[in-house]
Amino acid sequence: MNCRFCSQKLNHVLIDLVNSPPSNSYLKREQLNEPEVYFPLKIYVCESCFLVQVDEYKKSSDIFNSEYAYFSSYSSTWLEHAKKYTEMMIERFQLTGTSKVTEIASNDGYLLQYFKEKHIVVLGIEPTENTAKISRDKGITTIIDFFSSRLAESLAIQNNKSDVLLGNNVLAHVPDINDFVEGLKIALKEKGVITMEFPHLLKLLEECQFDTIYHEHFSYLSFYTVGKIFEKHGLEMFDVEELATHGGSLRIFAKHISNKNIAISPNVALLLEKEKERGLRDINFYKNFQEKAEKIKHDLLTFLITNKLNNKKVIAYGAAAKGNTLLNYCGLKGTDLIHFVVDASPHKQNKYLPGSHIPVVNKEEIARNKPDYVLILPWNIKEEIMKEFDFIKEWGGKFVTSIPFLQIY
Repeated sequence: MNCRFCSQKLNHVLIDLVNSPPSNSYLKREQLNEPEVYFPLKIYVCESCFLVQVDEYKKSSDIFNSEYAYFSSYSSTWLEHAKKYTEMMIERFQLTGTSKVTEIASNDGYLLQYFKEKHIVVLGIEPTENTAKISRDKGITTIIDFFSSRLAESLAIQNNKSDVLLGNNVLAHVPDINDFVEGLKIALKEKGVITMEFPHLLKLLEECQFDTIYHEHFSYLSFYTVGKIFEKHGLEMFDVEELATHGGSLRIFAKHISNKNIAISPNVALLLEKEKERGLRDINFYKNFQEKAEKIKHDLLTFLITNKLNNKKVIAYGAAAKGNTLLNYCGLKGTDLIHFVVDASPHKQNKYLPGSHIPVVNKEEIARNKPDYVLILPWNIKEEIMKEFDFIKEWGGKFVTSIPFLQIY
């Protein structure tokens, strides 16, 4: 296998999570007795460009199908994040009613709705029909398609280029990253700006966030590597922010290399140097990741088995993709160690987690069952969850997270 960006032969395995079903392929009751398809989940590091990438992958069209289960609007934390971003962009780049903002992977319109409230022209590009329908119901013009250089050419021909092109947690989701970034260049106005947010590879490695590895993520990105990819396609970074979202993310700002009207922020050089000092451009930094993940797995299994033997009830909160990676890597099956998982989204409730087949229920089941422990699977929003379900302390209940190590609250 060769690197998707630079075509260098891949030799170094970061981690092998063996096989797993797609993390958002939730099952209906009648599907539980049917065969379930598993795919390899082995991650490599390119020793030339340091792009971290999946070995073999499920086709995007199979993952992001018409019944995609993830809806962004069910997290109040994420909605607040989107609103603050909107306000920042309008002020910083002086966006007005004549500006055009396009979001790639716009999901259910969770972000574009805030630009629309400010009477800014918006366009969503979203490949999943059910989430795009919600967006359209909000009055947001939405193209149901994957973003690509082909689609970008179509937009350009229609004189439909953008002043702002944005994508939150989409850059890691594209199998052909070169074609995707070429599309960004084509669809961006001469003086336009691009912002992309994605989990920072540095945080993933330092805090062993291996559960963020799943089939929807084809790449795991550093600022250095993304800069090289953008540069190849005539784009350059002019600023970057380190964010707390998803356990540690980057928000990059990019423009056409030919656009000299925007100065390069010192943040660019500072973050490149930070990554270099931490070792992201040294293949030795990527060693021993497998062993760290195995320790997390063993600690969680020990916790679950110990509480089972002591007649303690453990449930989970958040039917998140990262949780499915964790549970399947631990080899959990059925309700023996985790009775059920609670999720706020009605699109996941009354279904079953892929692989583990743990049932997904609504939040009322927490008070009804009074669990001793609630394992928070989307640990990146643990504060939001612990605040909402603080009432479990009334019967002595406690919260648990397992990444980057087992913690009981």
